[in-house]
Amino acid sequence: MSTVTHDDTAGHDVQGQCSNGSGASPGYLLPLLQLSDSALPTGAFSHSFGMESYLADGTVADEATFAAWLRAYVSRQLTYTDGVAIRMVYDALHLGDLDAIWRLDLLLAALTLPEQVRTAAATIGRRTAEVGSVVAPESFLGDYLAELDAGRCHGHPAVAFAVLAHAIDAPPAAAIEAHLFAAVTSLTQNAVRAIPIGQTAGQRVQRAMHDVVADAVATALTLTEHDLGAASPGLEIAQMRHRRQRARMFMS
Repeated sequence: MSTVTHDDTAGHDVQGQCSNGSGASPGYLLPLLQLSDSALPTGAFSHSFGMESYLADGTVADEATFAAWLRAYVSRQLTYTDGVAIRMVYDALHLGDLDAIWRLDLLLAALTLPEQVRTAAATIGRRTAEVGSVVAPESFLGDYLAELDAGRCHGHPAVAFAVLAHAIDAPPAAAIEAHLFAAVTSLTQNAVRAIPIGQTAGQRVQRAMHDVVADAVATALTLTEHDLGAASPGLEIAQMRHRRQRARMFMS
């Protein structure tokens, strides 16, 4: 069994104080912000994750309908895939079991039914690991990339992000929150240009998602492996339909 050799609790400060002693902010905050920035070159901006299917049939047509779709996507799909997966990666690292992470990666791929979304996860997951190595060179991303290169893992952004977040000593809740809100930001930027809605409308949507993301984090922290992949069928069907659209702006 692959094991973790470093102290996985080092640097964590449950009081939220800066780990460097300055008192300015938690020591993990700046690297976590960098990793969850929409400008991180992972290719996520090229994907709508089914939103474009709803655009094509008129279900998503303005600020309100986009916000309704985004709320469902975060609470009904991301929570039960990426959210719980990040928590499970932390659990595995706490036990020193890297093999459990590789098994989780393959399970996530098997549970992702829409082909375009499965492909997107592999691509974005690899890029997250490659780019993230710059931010957290002491992480286990090298091991993850080796598993990907050997074909023993498929690739998933939540797995790569969790390994990174753990390496910078971010608490699990903060890691899930940052990852989910990064998805909110990326998809809102896509909606601004695809629907289109205005930039200010996009900011209103993002603000409205604060409570949605907070609730998603709270839920994800209580879920188990048995809840993994319990996504809404309607969202998955829309993601499957996307590959047959005649005109597309996005890759998923």
